[in-house]
Amino acid sequence: MEEISNPLSSNLPTTTTPLPVPGAADAINPLTSSPSRRITGPAKWPTIDGPLGLSHQDSVAYARRFFNFGFFCLPFLWAVNCFYFWPVLRHPNSHNSHPLLRRYVVGSAIGFLLFAVILSSWSVTFMIGGNQLFGPVWDKLVMYNVAERYGLTELM
Repeated sequence: MEEISNPLSSNLPTTTTPLPVPGAADAINPLTSSPSRRITGPAKWPTIDGPLGLSHQDSVAYARRFFNFGFFCLPFLWAVNCFYFWPVLRHPNSHNSHPLLRRYVVGSAIGFLLFAVILSSWSVTFMIGGNQLFGPVWDKLVMYNVAERYGLTELM
């Protein structure tokens, strides 16, 4: 009889790794070794879209534009700047080659936080205070009676 060889078998040396023993202190199980799967290493890319994003030089130019345009009554661009360059905010020491990039992004974060605090305090002041807080000046501050004030209701 002729011997048939198995095409899956090979004469190459094989290495086996022993399975970890349950309860062993040195066994590393990637599913149970840490409760969070967060990556704690430095960021490799300055933008959230990774290798598809901008180079380091272009990142500084875009961050500068977002930061400067935020001063021209567009403070939500500061929020966009913080979101887009989130790896720079998240990993402070990973982009030491471009300290200007971090400066613009942190400046945008501070600017947006200040804007949000001012806007929220203004809104809460008008919602809670109203006529009791401002007295007779309240009628000049509110905008819902502008048509009556200027006599525009007679036109309709």
